[in-house]
Amino acid sequence: MSKKPNILFIQVDQLTASALRAYGDTLCHSPTLDALAEGGVVFENAYCNFPLCAPSRFSMATGQLCSAVGAYDNAAEFSAEIPTYAHYLRAAGYQTALSGKMHFIGPDQFHGFEKRLTADLYPADFAWVPNWGNEGKRNTNDPRAVRIAGICERSVQIDYDEEITFKAVQHIL
Repeated sequence: MSKKPNILFIQVDQLTASALRAYGDTLCHSPTLDALAEGGVVFENAYCNFPLCAPSRFSMATGQLCSAVGAYDNAAEFSAEIPTYAHYLRAAGYQTALSGKMHFIGPDQFHGFEKRLTADLYPADFAWVPNWGNEGKRNTNDPRAVRIAGICERSVQIDYDEEITFKAVQHIL
């Protein structure tokens, strides 16, 4: 009986591969990612096919284009009818666990994973659904965010990242 390799799949938002040592950058310090890349498999040609996180995650999870799964924004419902890589891994005998945000909108918060180590950071209901007919006046180039920017010592996102990392490490060990 052959032993199946362990699989640790890391998917991140807002991180370009060109900023990592595994892809040749010498400025960025990411020792944990560097060690994982050195001892694992690094995708040389992986592309994000959508500029928003939820549709991009759904595309990666299903191996289909966002248009095929009906995901055009972060409020799109991810249909439980569509199989994901987690379904295929479980069918192949793997144990699967999810730690972190996926933006699964709708009743299925697992999409093939056996365990979910943390709740999602964002709501699973349709509160995110935009009202395209009445968005009001918007200024996407509002300079206030730059003027008031500063060092962020704590945030909900930082706390969440620390929790999912802790739970993932505990699960793996």
